[in-house]
Amino acid sequence: MKKTMMADMGNLWEDLRRQARQLENEIDLKLVSFSKLGTSYSSHRDFDSLPLSTNSSSAQGDSSDTAPLLNKASSEHMFDTMAMEISQLLAKLTEINDRMVEYTQNIGSTSPSAALMHTLQRHRDILQDYSQEFSKTSANINAMREREDLLGSVRRDINAYKNSSGLNRRSDMFLKENEHLRNSERLVDEQINIAIATKENLQSQGKLLTSITQKVNTFANRFPVINSLVQRINMRKRRDSVIIAVVIAICIILLILYAFH
Repeated sequence: MKKTMMADMGNLWEDLRRQARQLENEIDLKLVSFSKLGTSYSSHRDFDSLPLSTNSSSAQGDSSDTAPLLNKASSEHMFDTMAMEISQLLAKLTEINDRMVEYTQNIGSTSPSAALMHTLQRHRDILQDYSQEFSKTSANINAMREREDLLGSVRRDINAYKNSSGLNRRSDMFLKENEHLRNSERLVDEQINIAIATKENLQSQGKLLTSITQKVNTFANRFPVINSLVQRINMRKRRDSVIIAVVIAICIILLILYAFH
């Protein structure tokens, strides 16, 4: 009985290994094709991004505009389909690896052999490598798709602008002129607001100076001695000014007389 159980367990382990190897081979092939798809997607996008000749005929322009659309739809469909298939295979391989881990935990009282653990670790490393490669390739292709969508929208906007009628261009000019007028009005309003703020500031400063002068006068009126002292100082300053002016005038007169003699 015990030998039969050991045989069944051995068969289960071999079956799990066989399924894991089969899935790993399928995922490896899928990842190679997926990577080639990403490379061809990038090359196709670079070719599509080249500017068209302005001297080509309308028929050639129509065919060149239609072909990228068909190729784009086909490439995106292939990318989505292959990404879904790889995701499903990775999920199955993850499930197989989990079952192999459960097998190592349930083989009995004896600890699993080093070869068994090495095999399990090898399968887990392969699963991790495949998952990382798939995530990296998917991220690169998604980044290229987003870049192409952005460039495509820009090109469509440019073509729409070039193909717009004279009326649309005239409307755009009117809109731009209206925008310029609004900007000018906004600048004038800002300057008026600055002038009003400056006027209010000057008025507040004038009121402050007036209140200070009133306080000084009130203080001088309350103390007559200080008021008289201030008046004397002012009189002495005026007298000194008069004396200096008289001396300067005499010196000038003497210089003039000396110059004429």
